[in-house]
Amino acid sequence: MAALKKAFDCCVVGGGPAGVVLGLLLARKSVRVVLLEAHEDFDRDFRGDTVHPSTLEMLDRIDLAEKVLAIDHVKMSQMSLVTGNGAVTLADFSRSGLRFPYIAVLPQDELLELLVSEAKRYPTFEVRMGARASDLIEQAGRVRGVRLSDGSEIRATLTVGADGRGSRVSRLAGFEPVKNAPPMDVMWFRLPRHQDESALEMTGFRVGAGHVIVVFGRKHEWQLGYIITKGTVRQVRDAGLDAFRQSVATLVPELADRVDTVTQWSDVHFLSVESSRLPRWYKPGLLVLGDAAHVMSPAGGVGINYAIQDAVAAANLLWRPLKDGTLSTADLEAVQRRREPPTRFIQRVQSILQRQFIRRALDDEEFTLSWQARLAAKIPLLRRMAAKIIGMGPRPEFVED
Repeated sequence: MAALKKAFDCCVVGGGPAGVVLGLLLARKSVRVVLLEAHEDFDRDFRGDTVHPSTLEMLDRIDLAEKVLAIDHVKMSQMSLVTGNGAVTLADFSRSGLRFPYIAVLPQDELLELLVSEAKRYPTFEVRMGARASDLIEQAGRVRGVRLSDGSEIRATLTVGADGRGSRVSRLAGFEPVKNAPPMDVMWFRLPRHQDESALEMTGFRVGAGHVIVVFGRKHEWQLGYIITKGTVRQVRDAGLDAFRQSVATLVPELADRVDTVTQWSDVHFLSVESSRLPRWYKPGLLVLGDAAHVMSPAGGVGINYAIQDAVAAANLLWRPLKDGTLSTADLEAVQRRREPPTRFIQRVQSILQRQFIRRALDDEEFTLSWQARLAAKIPLLRRMAAKIIGMGPRPEFVED
């Protein structure tokens, strides 16, 4: 098939949070941008659905927070931990002083659909669903666009890989990530939620008998993550569904009356937890963002929000040179220089949490919090600080006028 004649300033590969937000923000600046999504829709099971205060505040500045919060959602204003010696509050968003003092838990597919519909209002934006990138077009040492699986080509001044943790764009570019070894994997599943059940009271971590479960309240269901030691999913499955259901019922007794709704292993989605970071996010004509540049552990649920922060920073730094035709590799380097420090920071925090809490909890049948940790959790200032670190990060990004 002949190459498409239409040229773009920016071709974004991947219709996840980073790609969609970048496309929207560039279109607002009249940058000619095309968004490519390999699937025909945005519906994925067990995508991250937590929208943090940093993202809500960014959306508010472009007059979209109200529309996003019109989507059915649950507000999570605290993060708690329940162990054998009681419950403690780890982070308190309600007293943090943030503009949006909670994490909104809402369906990611609906969020993406709303943002794409907003982007379509701008004449310089185009989205192509079912468009799968198969190769990079390189000429004279510079990426000039992508070749699609149907043989067509899209030419662009800048190609952005925002295609997730298995990024094809990163692989095609020859980028090799530096990996660390999280001590855990997660088995995600859902249980019915009754209308009279409070998300605030249930949400958080449950620890005991060598197991950890994280509970998220959604509008009509509970989403649970059964955290296991890395590489032990086969042992869990070999022990059988009855043992799995009993373990869940023991740790979350409030939901014991409905664990039998998990009737087969296909009801449980396995996530192999990874954490990595590319030493370099760019080459001439190419930039990667979000999970394509740095895969986040699910600890703290910050992955979506750091991907969006990358997109905001990229839009702020690149829209003008893209529009003026002056884009240089130094401009792309500036994006990594801006976003790499907060990424390194949160990955270090996640690593400490995984080593000091999750690994110990999985290894210790009698795990309880130390008195020092319980005392720290009772100090309001520390709970507010934890909420700000989780909710905003060390360097929040906001859309520039």
